[in-house]
Amino acid sequence: MERSTWSTADDNAVTIARALAMDSVQKVGNGHPGTAMALAPVAYTLFQRFLKHDPTDSAWLGRDRFVLSCGHSSLTLYIQLFLSGYGLSLDDLKSFRTHNSLTPGHPEYGHTNGVETTTGPLGAGVSNAVGMAMAARYEKGLLDPQGETTLFDHNIWVICSDGDLEEGVSGEASSLAGTQELGNLKMIYDDNRISIEGDTHLAFTEDVAGRYRAYGWSVIEVSALSDGNVDREALEKAMILAESTTDRPTFIRMHSTIAWPAPHARGLAESHGSALGADEIAATKLLLGLNPAESFVVPTEVLSHARLVIDRGQALHAKWKADFEDWKRKNPERAHLLERLRSKGLPAGWESALPEFAAGKDVATRAASGKVISALAAVLPEFWGGSADLAGSNNTTIAGSKSFLPSSSQMEGADPYGRVIHFGIREHAMGGILNGIALHGLTRPFGGTFLVFSDYMRGAVRLAALMNIPVTFVWTHDSIGLGEDGPTHQPVEHLASLRLIPNLAIVRPADANETSVAWREVITRNKPAGFALSRQNLPVLDRTIFSSAEGTARGAYIVSEAHGEAHVILIATGSEVSLAIAAQEILEAEGIHARVVSAPCLEWFEETDRAYKESVLLPSVKARVSIEAGVTSGWRDYVGDSGISIGLNHFGASASAGTLFKEFGFTADAVVSAAKESIARAGN
Repeated sequence: MERSTWSTADDNAVTIARALAMDSVQKVGNGHPGTAMALAPVAYTLFQRFLKHDPTDSAWLGRDRFVLSCGHSSLTLYIQLFLSGYGLSLDDLKSFRTHNSLTPGHPEYGHTNGVETTTGPLGAGVSNAVGMAMAARYEKGLLDPQGETTLFDHNIWVICSDGDLEEGVSGEASSLAGTQELGNLKMIYDDNRISIEGDTHLAFTEDVAGRYRAYGWSVIEVSALSDGNVDREALEKAMILAESTTDRPTFIRMHSTIAWPAPHARGLAESHGSALGADEIAATKLLLGLNPAESFVVPTEVLSHARLVIDRGQALHAKWKADFEDWKRKNPERAHLLERLRSKGLPAGWESALPEFAAGKDVATRAASGKVISALAAVLPEFWGGSADLAGSNNTTIAGSKSFLPSSSQMEGADPYGRVIHFGIREHAMGGILNGIALHGLTRPFGGTFLVFSDYMRGAVRLAALMNIPVTFVWTHDSIGLGEDGPTHQPVEHLASLRLIPNLAIVRPADANETSVAWREVITRNKPAGFALSRQNLPVLDRTIFSSAEGTARGAYIVSEAHGEAHVILIATGSEVSLAIAAQEILEAEGIHARVVSAPCLEWFEETDRAYKESVLLPSVKARVSIEAGVTSGWRDYVGDSGISIGLNHFGASASAGTLFKEFGFTADAVVSAAKESIARAGN
């Protein structure tokens, strides 16, 4: 990419960017001015001189991606979006961190044009960027496996902070990025040695550059100027070198001084998360050659110069479009695939590939899910994923597919465009990487581990839900049913805890066919979801006797109706549905009519209309029992005042699954007793 000579106009734009960072925080009275001040020349150089982007079309497929991992310094991004012409106005900067503004405290995906991912939880952006870089390579394999064009080649640029690199998730993701030799990933580390508590050497003294060399990254050191300012010229040379390095990711360690050039606040922790104050801002503006009495002043000539990046971006975009049309003519099938992927459509008849499971055989829902995953992959090339080193247990390996590994890998089955991702034992990074893959825009990722280890990745799961992106988490070994591994591996509170996350659907199917229908629903809905799947075999319900598994799509349904007017409703999920059916038979033999409701996804059930809900959970039937092998929190909403919840409000133990279910009261007799007690409470 040709770059113009750096000019006085560019210096002026950087100066204005520093002033806007101070003014925006000062006006609202809170925020993080120091990093945004120091990073002004870095972000400006990136947006004006390196990023391949078109501010008039933030969804341009051929664009580079930019991730501000240190999301607390959101003004670093907002100011460049304003200067570059992404639609943010000066008034938006004036309303920084206020209600309904386009400039919230941390960048939010889907809220502000030009923001590629929600950042703020430190380290998350680094893992997202790794996912984006992996997605770019996989998509290249879908669209240009022979490397005949550069249309689908682009870079992922990241700015991260000391805090990002202290968080373990960044190390997990960066380690995998090195193994994957992600040459399209370029990360600038703002090493200012300041965090909220002061000098980072209070807790962070390792050789970070050495660590990244050990990860397999290309590492470039950029020292600060003698006055503490960023050495912009040296940084630009480093960025040029980073662009030319394509065989591995690049890590630029750039030294800076927080709040530069504030005369008293520079280099101090106070400037990290507090307004500088009127006097310090005035003194800083004098040093910058600005009028200290003025705020939010952006000279016309400065804005006009910065907005020239639109011309550059549109020229790049126009050239790309011309090449793209040529590619489409030469590659009609791949062009058709791309059109479908961009529209989020699905191929006609794809659902017919989903397996149906015959009754009479016991199948673990994790095993059923594995068969569904392979079936989906056969008709959805955009569907890919893997596991945090538990693929054999999670059943997340796509049958007949190769491993996603760089071409230099000596591992058996390695393929740079493979569909099976080996995340290693890195649950949190796996979650963040999956988010980055989904954010990149064209593919549908999934990742697996044991349900109990969803704790390790909860931050990433929450962000997937917050961004409402189509990531599927495959969590297996969903209860004490995993047996002898004991309470360290037996999830108890996890189902209830995960259900508390807004926008996240938690699916715990009762049998193999519910699993198949649930996967269909997850793909169709195109939203974040998590499966909770059994280790142990579960009976495949005979759907000529019991209701169709299609009811799964509504979240809860009557799987087995009472033989007369219902006296009690038994509500169960997962492996406990069969237990409820067994209890129903005993109750019926005693003249007590029980309706059994399978509730694989309470979130989907809540989306149905009131009439449907009441048709399943009859308001007239106050006697109700919920059965789920986890804590009972949340079930009172469904069983009511007269209801009883059979659950596990304590940790498990190490023993066989059968022993534990019996020992902890998950038996048909216990359900029968609870049903009778609830009937008595309800006065039925």
